[in-house]
Amino acid sequence: MNGADAIIKCLEAEDVDIVFGYPGVAICPFYNSILESSIRSILIRTEQNAAHAASGLARVTGKVGVCAVTSGPGATNLLTGIATAFADSIPLVCITGQVNSALIGSDVFQEADVTGAAESFVKYSYLVKDASEIPRIFKEAFHIASTGRKGPVLIDVPIDIQNAPVADFTYPQEVNLRTYKPTVKGHAVQIKKVIQELEKAKRPILCVGGGVLLSDAQKELREFSERYQIPVVSTMMGISVMPTKHPMYFGMVGNNGKPYANRAMNESDLLIMTGARVADRAVSQPDLITENKVLIHIDVDPAEIGKNVGPTIPLVGDIKHIFRDMAKQTLTCEHDDWIETLQGYRETMEPARHPDPNYVDPAAFIRLLSEKMKDSAIYVADVGQNQIWSCAHHVVKKGRFLTSGGMGTMGYSIPAAMGAKLGAPNKQVVAVCGDGSFQMSMMELATMRQHNIPVKIVVLKNNYLGMVREYQHYTYADNYSVVDLTGSPDLEKLAGAYGLPFIRLTDMNGAETAINRFLKEDTSMLMECIIDPMDLVK
Repeated sequence: MNGADAIIKCLEAEDVDIVFGYPGVAICPFYNSILESSIRSILIRTEQNAAHAASGLARVTGKVGVCAVTSGPGATNLLTGIATAFADSIPLVCITGQVNSALIGSDVFQEADVTGAAESFVKYSYLVKDASEIPRIFKEAFHIASTGRKGPVLIDVPIDIQNAPVADFTYPQEVNLRTYKPTVKGHAVQIKKVIQELEKAKRPILCVGGGVLLSDAQKELREFSERYQIPVVSTMMGISVMPTKHPMYFGMVGNNGKPYANRAMNESDLLIMTGARVADRAVSQPDLITENKVLIHIDVDPAEIGKNVGPTIPLVGDIKHIFRDMAKQTLTCEHDDWIETLQGYRETMEPARHPDPNYVDPAAFIRLLSEKMKDSAIYVADVGQNQIWSCAHHVVKKGRFLTSGGMGTMGYSIPAAMGAKLGAPNKQVVAVCGDGSFQMSMMELATMRQHNIPVKIVVLKNNYLGMVREYQHYTYADNYSVVDLTGSPDLEKLAGAYGLPFIRLTDMNGAETAINRFLKEDTSMLMECIIDPMDLVK
């Protein structure tokens, strides 16, 4: 057995069944060894998307996503995908090949200090110097990636280490890292304080983030909300914690959120931030959420609590455990008047749209698409105007909503949707993107074709980088700079080149028929929707 064989044995021990990646000489021993295993290797068309695809798989399965690329440009191309996963706390193990150990630091062909370059956006990184250490390193990497605040771990493996003999392979049964002991169980005294404040509150609200999904605590949170009639709002990453039409759910907060969701949070007298950073996209003025209210911040990462605003009650721990423990407490409360007030806000504060009937209205289209999608479907939104329209108008039933929140990485949706489909093959998966973000990952149509990954793709086409154009509309009085996408491909011909069925929708007439056709079979299809180039997200 050599080091590459040992890596494969480690992945098998962690029940990894899919690796996304792109080979090169420095990672060839790994890709040679993987042929002898049952692990499926997916050839992605550019390395960044290997991390995005692994992210999509991780988010729908709860497992650690795995990707593997070569040294130099392979590793540096992967960095954006790693940073994207880090910003959204997605558990990945990213394996990069490296030049011969003896040559590191010599500026040889395809050498890059990837552990140094990735330092600020990985949970931890390893440069493997001894093949016998591979089992320990991989056991630790999977543990670190999947516990506490989840995130990507990078393992850089020189080619000589991959080829070095491993005399005795033993995969560790447990991990004992002296300096890494994430808190799981919430402090009992703090939990009692939360319950005491809830009993006094007249206008409580739960603001949920992606941490609830990462903890797989949706059921516990919903039951807590329903039992004690506590309304819920979400950050962008918290969308799909609650079904969109759940009576206790009042939408997404933030600059692009629902006005009534923001008003609910502002008027509350008790705000419980749960698995969410108090970051600018959800809370543009953090100091305001502490005015005239009790702020409780629940998070598995103690570094997030108090980082942007000081809570009245900090509570560190795994959200699933905390809400199970809170459910055991005795709590008496009544919030009928508050809920009635919020329902009134929801009915009267929905922003009115005035779409041009000569184009597809993205808001109406997304709502109709959502209604027609299966209850358990996975909707993957890209970044830009399409993301904001998706957040506002996609209707979550029992499925999931995925997007790049913290980093806002264009081109995320298609590879993430591929990973999601491979992780949940029995679920319908739809990626929605703009024509700008589509062109950042359209090469993955080849991956879908090669590996038979049936993903539905919607392209909202306006021939602009729409979000930047909208910013320039407001900020620079329509003085548009470098946002015109003239020169983009004919998507019907492009779909034909990849053997994909194609639908073009130019206005809302016939939209229902087109969507029915689009969703009818579990096969890949590309749908182009022509939208008003001057349409705005608000």
